[in-house]
Amino acid sequence: MSGWGANGPQPGALVSETGAIEEIAPPAPVPSWDEAVDAAGGPPILGPPVDNPFDLADDEEAHDPLWRYPARPPAGFTGRSSVVPEEEQESSHFVPIEDRWRQGLPEWDRYGKGHPRLDDYPWAPGNWLNPYTQHLLKEDFPIVGQHTFFDLRVASRSIVNWRQVPTPNTPFESTPTPGQYDFYGNPNGFLYLQYYTLAFELNHGDKAFKPNDWRLRVVPVFNHNYLAVEELGVVSPDVQLGDTRYRGFSTIEEWFVESKIADLSPDYDFMSVRVGSQPFTSDFRGFIFSDLNRAIRLFGTRLANRDQFNVAIFDQREKDTNSFLNTFDSRGQEILVLNYYRQDFLFPGHTAQTSFIWDHDQKSLHYDKNGFLVRPDPVGAATPHEVNALYAGITTDGHIEGINVTSALYYAFGHDTLNQLALQPVNIGATMAALELSYSPDWIRFRGSVFYASGDNNVNDGRGGGFDGIVDNTQFAGGEFSFWVRQQIKLLGTNLKNLFSIYPDLRASNKFQSQANFVNPGLQLYNVGVDFELTQRTRLITNCNFLFFDTTAPLEAYVFQDNISREIGTDLSMGFESRPWLNNNCIIRAGVSGLLCGNGFDALYGDVNGKVDNLFGSFIDVEVAF
Repeated sequence: MSGWGANGPQPGALVSETGAIEEIAPPAPVPSWDEAVDAAGGPPILGPPVDNPFDLADDEEAHDPLWRYPARPPAGFTGRSSVVPEEEQESSHFVPIEDRWRQGLPEWDRYGKGHPRLDDYPWAPGNWLNPYTQHLLKEDFPIVGQHTFFDLRVASRSIVNWRQVPTPNTPFESTPTPGQYDFYGNPNGFLYLQYYTLAFELNHGDKAFKPNDWRLRVVPVFNHNYLAVEELGVVSPDVQLGDTRYRGFSTIEEWFVESKIADLSPDYDFMSVRVGSQPFTSDFRGFIFSDLNRAIRLFGTRLANRDQFNVAIFDQREKDTNSFLNTFDSRGQEILVLNYYRQDFLFPGHTAQTSFIWDHDQKSLHYDKNGFLVRPDPVGAATPHEVNALYAGITTDGHIEGINVTSALYYAFGHDTLNQLALQPVNIGATMAALELSYSPDWIRFRGSVFYASGDNNVNDGRGGGFDGIVDNTQFAGGEFSFWVRQQIKLLGTNLKNLFSIYPDLRASNKFQSQANFVNPGLQLYNVGVDFELTQRTRLITNCNFLFFDTTAPLEAYVFQDNISREIGTDLSMGFESRPWLNNNCIIRAGVSGLLCGNGFDALYGDVNGKVDNLFGSFIDVEVAF
């Protein structure tokens, strides 16, 4: 029984069986962290059940101090928890921790080097300025409750491009270069693009196998750009504006709401809908459509995520001419994309995709921000016309045993109400095929690829046999490192090919503002390349492309010249990609490339001697993000 004093029971005394009062020591204080760790033989996650501090019989009561170890802060920057405790601790056997994300861990210098900045360390302490450890603003900890997360991204991307491409004089044959008499003048040009991006995203989910319940994303983008060339009439049709141009533009590039609308199986298969301006690529390498624009997209998975599907309807917005960012003006173009993916198709690690894409490009008359006509193309009959093109195709990507395989096969069909080069309506019927094989025995990857886009061999037969994409961003045969893919090459009032496109499709201005053209020369490309993983941070990419027109009939009709050779030339490129911090917070890309011009290229762009000097280009692309 408890001891009694003059004023009642005393917590520091016991009454013995003989009635004598015996003093005992008060309960020991809660031990320090180090003492608790030593006593437990290691740092526990929760405090173990404590022994009764009073050595009492089973029928006697004692005060329980609710012993728990001192809380340690979690690694990284967690912010303040918004979880309101609903359960109180009732005994030393169980300590309720309701915020499951902010459980503390002991400090641990695993290698005894004091956490050097560039070393990969577990349990690294963090702060709000350090995005490389766990961070409240990077979806590592919930910002509200236990399922609502916030993601903030601040990025800067700088692109510097030096290039030599055939550059025509003005229609009046005026040139700032005294004594120049060639139709194509000084090929040198310089382009600088600077993008600043703020991305805000709020989403709700478990951050595990289960997909998000909903997402809200807004991404403002700010751009300024500068172009300098050596000829007049390039930056604007008005030669009084000189040979340099500076522009700035800002917009909300991404904005969408996403919501999960159904669970399709116990294996976390789902179906969600996303509404708003969003990025989308229709196949593995961006052969047909790759853009960021406003859309309604239904997507999800089946068979424990073995299959994926997309149904997307795009209502295209007009692009700003010089920054390539979206405006809020309607483009007058609708695109429907249906595709279905099957993983482990025939072979483990090999994915197949089937696609059906419809491009409905309405009649319109449009001049770009620089004053050039871009719809319809200023070729032949510059009369507004409507293009209805449908694409059916199958693509694959993955590996078969030790060989990496990428392939694509598309057929385009439909109708163009008045093709500008054919000067009549045309029925579309064109084919594209691509195959890339690569082998990586170790840190070297050997690649070989073939690309074919059919050309139109008769401009006057009412059939559009030249294959063209909608808005392609082709990552094939060197991609952005290739001179042919990267550079925009003008031809009289239009372009032989557009920026970051593989097709020689004779479309005006840029591929975002012009309409698909199926009366074009097509392309045959043969590629060999070797990639070197120099370090964990740096990769070297080398490529050699042999380029040929599939047919020259559209070119001969356009430039009124016979017997143009199919040989475009040889494209040589070398570049590197580096991630110095082993993540995407800093990416550096740089490359140099050249086109050794062939007879066909000479026939289109040659000087009075029928020759074109070899062309070169280089670029630096630096992206830094928080």
